[in-house]
This record gives sequence, structure tokens and C-alpha cells, in this order.
Amino acid sequence: MRLYILVALIAAVVTFILSFAVHRLGVKYRLHPQIRERDVHTNPTPRLGGVAMFGGVAVALGVASQIPFFGLVFSEPGRMWAILGAALIIVAMGVADDLLDLDWMIKLAGQILAASLLAWQGVAIASLPIGGITIGSSWMSLILTVFAVVFVMNAVNFIDGLDGLVAGVAIIANSVFFLYTYLLTAATNPNDYFNLASLLSAVVIGACVGFLPFNWNPARLFMGDAGAYLVGLLMATSAIALTGQFDPRLIEGFGRASIFPAFLPILLPIAILIVPLLDFALAVTRRLRAGKSPFSADRQHLHHRLLDMGHSQITAVLIFYSWTAVVSVGLLLFWLVKPYSWAILFLAVGLVVCAVVTFAPLSRRKAVEAAVQAAPAGAVTARFDPLDAASEDLPLDSLPPDSLPLGDTLPEETSASGATPPENLPPGVLPVPDQKEHR
Repeated sequence: MRLYILVALIAAVVTFILSFAVHRLGVKYRLHPQIRERDVHTNPTPRLGGVAMFGGVAVALGVASQIPFFGLVFSEPGRMWAILGAALIIVAMGVADDLLDLDWMIKLAGQILAASLLAWQGVAIASLPIGGITIGSSWMSLILTVFAVVFVMNAVNFIDGLDGLVAGVAIIANSVFFLYTYLLTAATNPNDYFNLASLLSAVVIGACVGFLPFNWNPARLFMGDAGAYLVGLLMATSAIALTGQFDPRLIEGFGRASIFPAFLPILLPIAILIVPLLDFALAVTRRLRAGKSPFSADRQHLHHRLLDMGHSQITAVLIFYSWTAVVSVGLLLFWLVKPYSWAILFLAVGLVVCAVVTFAPLSRRKAVEAAVQAAPAGAVTARFDPLDAASEDLPLDSLPPDSLPLGDTLPEETSASGATPPENLPPGVLPVPDQKEHR
């Protein structure tokens, strides 16, 4: 465990130093694209954080290769070179896209090339961890591997829309996955705790930890497509490295649950990616139904919807963290504890709490909308949606102060214009001001 922590710390320190350098260079030479309509940020920000993360990953893997305890992991150097080569392809393509806005066909071709390189060097889905089902064809193995890697890379990239979102979700998801792979290795092979899946998870955790201080709201540096694709590539690679590495039937005698081990190696990677996978599925379905390319951009991702509901950026990010933690930890508990009722209880309580927090703004908005509908004609209400104020042709000084919390009402003795509202108006409802007074 200590050596894994050491490798993660190296990745974190190198990524942090390189992020500082990349940020300075990006600001000095204005290496940032124009702000797009769908973007949440309002200030031009460099998007080259993926370069720093790749540097941290490469250095950490280089140091690990010199540690004798990781000798078995690096016994097939072709696999490690393929992982670094695929990562380099993805980062180079991502940087070009961040600066030049590449066509989606070019990006897809680069992703397929990187995934094919992995499969060519043996980092491929050779078997499925459900009763030890073996893939019967090398071509089928290649197709499944390429599909899985491309799918995960795009899913992670799709949620990269808020400060700290991808880095934080990756830290949580890879921490759970690392714990599972580490304990699984200990249970099946007590003499050797080192494996590729755990090493890649530790490296991703370190790179994201080192990058997050620059990416937390308000962000000074974005990981860009290069960083998001890199995180997705390494997460997919670690999951693929796990499949076929263990026979789930070997776990049943180690005091763990006897049903779920056969499914956990394939369910846990899905669980830790539940948020990006859900967003990806919804986005592709939405765009195909509209007759658009599945890779076309829009402003209807899950994080956009949370902002439209009334959440702040930080609150929306923490909600994503919560959903990821509850689902991934809850599923892992099915293997760690008996009886299953404890895991079911954790999942049920956690999901309910997450749902309440997620949809809380809707209940407040409904209360305000009810006050609007009950108000007499010729009245306007206290602001409950920034877009509502913009849609009214009213002077700014006639609106309630922005400091009012969502759904709060104005003091009864005064209105936004300084006049006392009529007594027959509900709380929080203001009379329409005289437009002539403000001309």
C-alpha cells in the first residue's frame, strides 16, 4: 500500500508543478480558445491542463518501473509502452482540439487508433468476469476493447463542464476501484499485492489530486479534452486490465459475499462511472433523436440542468461527487460486508439523500410559482430565476436585490422601488413600477 501511495504522491507533485508552469505559459501566450455559448465560465482560461497531467502520469509510471516490487507489472514492457503511446496520442489530439477545434470525425479516429494500440499489445478484453466467459475471437476482443475505451473516454469528456468536476469524480471513482483491486489481489494472491489495475488507479488519483487546486472554482486552468480523454483512457485501461485477471470463483472462499463477486469486476467499473455514462447515454439519445451527430455540442448536459435548476457551480459539483460516491461505495459494500442488508441500507439512504439535495431547488421554485399564479394582474414577483428578470422590460432598480436567497420574500414594509406594496398582494409580490419614473 505504501508504494502505491508513493507513486500517487509523485504523480500529484509532478502534475502540480507542471500545472503551474502550463498555467503561466497559457496566460502569457494566450493559449486559450474563445468562450463558447455553452460554456459556464466567463473569463478566457487556458485548457492545457491535460499536458501537465500526462507529465505526472509518465513520471510516476517511470518511477514505478524502477521499483522491484512492481516488477511483475512491468514484466511485459510492450503493454506499458502501449499505454503511454495511447495516452500520448490522446493528449496530442486533445491539445489540437482545444486550440483548433477539430472535427469530431478526426477525434473519433484518434480515439480508435489509441484504443487499437492498447489491444494490439495485449491490453484487451480477453474474458468477461461473469462465470469466466472467454471471448472466442481475437477480432471480437479487439472490437469490444476499442468500443469500451472510446465509450469511456467520451463519457468522461462529456461531463467536463464545471470547475473541478472530472478531477473530483475521477478521484472518488478511482479510489473505490483501487480499494477493490487491492483487496481482491490480497484475497486471491496474498504474496503479491501489485497489479496493473491498481497501479493505474493510483496514478490517476495522484494526477487528479495535483491538478485539482488549479481547477477548483474559480478555475485557473482547465484539463481540456486532452485531460478528460486521458483520465477516461486510463480508467478504461485499468478496468480492462482487471477483467480476465481474476477468476471470480476464487473469491467465494474468503469470507466475502458469494454471489456478487462474479459480477463486481464488471459492475464496479460501471458504477464508478455512473454519472458520466448516464450523461453520455442521455446526450447521444437526445442528439440522435434531433437528427444531429452524437458528438455535436449542446447545453443540455446534466451539469447544465443542475445549474438551470438553481444550483451554484460548487453545489452542482458536490452533487456529482455525492452520486458517484454513494453508488460506487454502495456496490463495493456488497463484497465487503455480510449480510447484504447493510449495503442495501447504505444505497437506499444515500440515494434518497442525494435525490432530495438534487431536486431541492424545484420545490422552492414551485412555491414561488404558486405565489406568481395567485398574484393579481399587474404585479411582478421577487426574482427566482435570473432569466425571468432578463425577459422583462423593467429597469434594474425596480427588481429585488440580488442578495435575496432563492424563494425569499421582501420585507413587508418596503419594496425594491422603495414604495410600500399594496396590502392585498401576497408576500414576495411587487406592484409593477411606473415606467415613466425611470426614463
